[in-house]
Formats: sequence, C-alpha cells, structure tokens
Amino acid sequence: MENLNIVEALTQIAREKSVDRSMVIQTLSEALISAAKKRYGNTDNFAVDIDVNTGRMAVVARKTVVEEVLDPTTQIDLQDALRIDAQAQLGGVVAEQLNFSEFGRNAIQTAKQVLIQRMREAERERVHEAFAPRVGQIESGVVQQISHGDIILNLGRAEAAIPLKEQIRRERYRQGDTVRGYIFEVLKVSKGPQILLSRTHPEFLRKLFSIEVPEIGDGIVKIHAVAREPGERAKIAVSSSDDRVDPVGACVGVKGSRVQAIVRELSGERIDIVPWSEETSVFISRALSPAAVSRVIPDHRRRHATVIVEEGQLSLAIGKSGQNSRLAVQLTGWGLDIITNDKYQERRAQIDVYQQELRRVPGVSELIALGLITSGFSTIASVAEATVELLRTVPGLEGAAAAQIKEAAQSYAIEHPEGSEAPKTDGADGEETSSPVAAANDNTPGTEG
Repeated sequence: MENLNIVEALTQIAREKSVDRSMVIQTLSEALISAAKKRYGNTDNFAVDIDVNTGRMAVVARKTVVEEVLDPTTQIDLQDALRIDAQAQLGGVVAEQLNFSEFGRNAIQTAKQVLIQRMREAERERVHEAFAPRVGQIESGVVQQISHGDIILNLGRAEAAIPLKEQIRRERYRQGDTVRGYIFEVLKVSKGPQILLSRTHPEFLRKLFSIEVPEIGDGIVKIHAVAREPGERAKIAVSSSDDRVDPVGACVGVKGSRVQAIVRELSGERIDIVPWSEETSVFISRALSPAAVSRVIPDHRRRHATVIVEEGQLSLAIGKSGQNSRLAVQLTGWGLDIITNDKYQERRAQIDVYQQELRRVPGVSELIALGLITSGFSTIASVAEATVELLRTVPGLEGAAAAQIKEAAQSYAIEHPEGSEAPKTDGADGEETSSPVAAANDNTPGTEG
C-alpha cells in the first residue's frame, strides 16, 4: 500500500475543498477504525497511528498480556507479546499492529464509504458556515443548469439555486450566463446546504440601489420602503440627512445613469422614486404619483386612508389593473380607498343617515355613533346582534359601556322593529374600497384632514 501517496491525496483533497488537513487525517483514522470493526468486531482498544510526513499508517490493537487468553481481541499471551515487545510482562499492555490485508474487501469498502461521507459532511458544514452570515447580500454566479424551472448557479466554492417563484417572469437564462440574486435563505438539509437566491425580493432592489448610489452607502440617503411587482414596476421612498443632497436626484443619477443601470439589471422594471415624509397624508399622496391627489383623510386607528382625486386622475391613481394603488399600499403600509370627490360626498350623506338612525338608541351620542359607523355598524339591528366583545373594539365603548349599548339597542329593536334597519345602499363602484361609511368619515378621532 502506497501510504505516502494516500496521505498526499488526502492533503490535496483538503486543499481543494478548503477543509482543514487535520480534520481529513482524523476522518481517515475513523474510517480505518470502521474497517477494523467490520473485520474484528469490538474496536474499543484499537487506535490509528498516521505520520503525515513519512506516510506511515498503522492500525494497532492494545492488548493486555495474560497467561491464558480468553478474549483474543483484547488479550495476548506472554510468548506472542514478547515477539512484539521484548520488555513485555504479564499484566502489561502491548500494541499489536494489524495487517491491512486481513481487513478484507468489505471492510476496506466500508472505510472508503466512511471517508467519502465524512468529507461531504465537512464540506457541507464549511459551505453553510461561509454563506449563512451572507443572508441579505447580493451574490452572482454562472448558470450551471436549469432543473424543473429552478436555476442552478455555480458560485465558485458552492452551488446556489434561484427557485422558479423567485425569478422575474419575463427573464430567460442559458448555461454560462452570469446572474445576480439576493441571498434570502441558507438551508441545512441532508443533501447539503441549499443557498437560495431571489431576483423578485424587495430587498434585492434596495441592495442594488445601495451598490449604485454611493450616498446610500455613506448614510446620507436612506431608503425607507420598497414596493415591487417584479419585472413590471416598483416604487421606493427615500430621504436625505443632508439638505444639500436631493435624495431623488441622487438615486436617479446624472441623466438617469444610476436608475437606468438598475432598470437594465431588472429587465426593464419601471422604478418610481418618491420623497419620503413623516406626514402620513403627504407620503400617501407622493406614493400615488404620477397621479395628483386632492386630499388624503387618514384614520390612524385603522391605518386606513381615504384618498380623494379628481375624476380625470382616478384611473391614473389606481393604475392599470390596480397596479399603482397596490404598490402605494405596499410602500406606505396603509390601506387606501381611492375615490372621486362626488363619491366622497355621497358617502358623507350616507353617514348622516346612519348617524341619525343610531342616535335613536338611548345612550348613543354623536361621537359613539360615529365610532360605531367607522367600525362597520350602520344599523340598530347590527348593534343589537353583535357580541359585547366586538362592541368593545369600538372607540368609546370600552368596558361596561359596550354591554349597556347592546342592551339599549336590543330594547329599541323590540319596541321599534320597523325602525331598526337602515335603508341599504349599493357601495359597488368598481374601485378599491373598504366600508363606504368608514371611508367617507373625516371627523373620526385621531385623524387629520
């Protein structure tokens, strides 16, 4: 057996796989012990001696010197012991070197399998340790193959995958193409660490801007929010900590050079860059650009806003197939109800009808009636049938007040069955809406006009 060649080969493997050589030698020792166990059974008293300099490799069994051998695996008689060590004595221990040729073919095969398995485990662990801290970063790789729609990338030291659902729909790739993606997860599975990249993740867009716009890396320009419909359109909200730096201009670049580089990377995805604002109404108005907004009526308790636009701006604010409004909702984190001023006035008139109806119940003030309406209660019957727990979510009806109002509504409904239901209205207008009652209210506590 060319032991020196084996050690040199293992050293080369360690270098290629970026695995510590001592770990490789340890793995070889364990593999040889496994082979010995396959041949001899119990190997608790076996040890491996490997000299990496000379290539000397031996498996030895430490045996106790006895007069009568009862267990040949752990014991040896004095006569045989003296052949190994001339100083051997009864009760002492000698190391008997085992002959590799006695291991047998199956035992050697076992050693080989153990060695391969341990090397794979070590490489998987190395890859996981290398890439787990890089979640949230952009990585580029070469397309190695496309399997069931997933793109397999060669990252040099590891492989990664861009799942089908994380790809921009219109993009097509071929072997040899270089592709960038956002590392969003590194899984530790039986087949080895699975590095997953995305080209549709909102953070991918944020990272691309961080690369292209030095002011973002310097902390002068900040990206507050990102909204995307990958491959189609995106919106980002930015601000500047330096009054001398225009955050939108910094992201756009000279003649649009910076933003266009990102647009090309994302296969033509249109990007709207809007100035961020702490004032909710202002930020929502900007988020709906390029539409001009007449008025925003936010309800901070429900985190929902009614947006009033001119008739000619309605389709622009909503966008094709609702895209502009959807992106604005993602960007702001607010539910938006976009309506014309005429529709808003109709809703306000309907609120007056509902208020008059609810105020017939003893104990329901104008403020409580308004709270009931904004919470979706428009008739006395709806209040009478609601649970006390649900009524307690209405502003002004916390605690015992909810039960009192429910009881009063039930009594009124019994005494005036014909007057407990308000006329129903048709709120269908083909637009993005919530409750028409809640949407039209601009006097709800905690809102701003």
